[in-house]
Amino acid sequence: MSALVLQRRDVAQLLSLKECIVAVEGALRLQGDGKMDAPGILGMHVPGGGFHIKAAVMNHGRGYFAAKLNGNFSGNRERFGLPAIQGVILLSDAENGRPLAVMDSIEITILRTGAATGVAAKYLARKDARTATICGCGNQGRVQSRSMLEVLPITRVFAWDLEESAAQAFAEEMSRTLNIEVTPAGDLGHAVQASDVCVTCTPSRRAFLRQEWVKAGTFIAAVGADNPEKQEVAPELLAGNKVVSDSLEQCATIGDLHHALAAGVMRRDQVHAELGEVVAGRKPGRTSDEEITIFDSTGVALEDVAAAIVVFEKALQEGAGMQVDFAA
Repeated sequence: MSALVLQRRDVAQLLSLKECIVAVEGALRLQGDGKMDAPGILGMHVPGGGFHIKAAVMNHGRGYFAAKLNGNFSGNRERFGLPAIQGVILLSDAENGRPLAVMDSIEITILRTGAATGVAAKYLARKDARTATICGCGNQGRVQSRSMLEVLPITRVFAWDLEESAAQAFAEEMSRTLNIEVTPAGDLGHAVQASDVCVTCTPSRRAFLRQEWVKAGTFIAAVGADNPEKQEVAPELLAGNKVVSDSLEQCATIGDLHHALAAGVMRRDQVHAELGEVVAGRKPGRTSDEEITIFDSTGVALEDVAAAIVVFEKALQEGAGMQVDFAA
């Protein structure tokens, strides 16, 4: 009756980005085929940040239920020296409710967010995309860069951040990590115009990615907006191009789509598809080299449960973690 307790270092050792991409793609395919129930979400705002609970059920040889509780406080590092996102994931047996594992959520949140973009890029970016701009040079910017290289032949990356020192440090580190040219972008517009891919992963509360910067054939992953106050992509940029959401309901409530709807420049029925529908082949992804495709990513619970299952099953195989009987 005991459950596994897994610390962040355990999760990091058990889950690679490549494994996470495969797991997330599989979960999205199940969702697109109608083989997963709709995930649930609950959010609460507090001064300086907020909390959310995301939950999903998934069958992976056995039934699993996962609930992730995360706190998101963008000013944590400066104020307290703490990560912006902290929390735990509870993984349970979906047949009898028994807790199977409690694991730190930081590593899974970072990896599954990057993995979702990787899956989206596989279906929505041009196959010959070679240059990317990463907006936001924190942990998510790092995993987004790695994820792009997992699925696309990227040979050059521009790094942009409001803090020039962060972009410089990112460029130096990721040039070594990725073994490609990573350059700080002094002018975001010029970088985006020279890119085939643009990923936004910032805490911005005002749109900064402009329509006039984006050339035909670009793939955009809008990752940072995960509550109604956050915004990265100009509404008219979404309104005029092919938008794929991770969850239509979630994006309409807390994503960049939310702002396009509020501005009256777009309707829900103008969203091309959810990513699961594209992965399952129920709707097409990119259909020409000229179209601009936009992935609105708010983070869905099926990504968490898919990643948590991989961690749990590998932990059992390798004897990782600590056994705790919570009912004792």
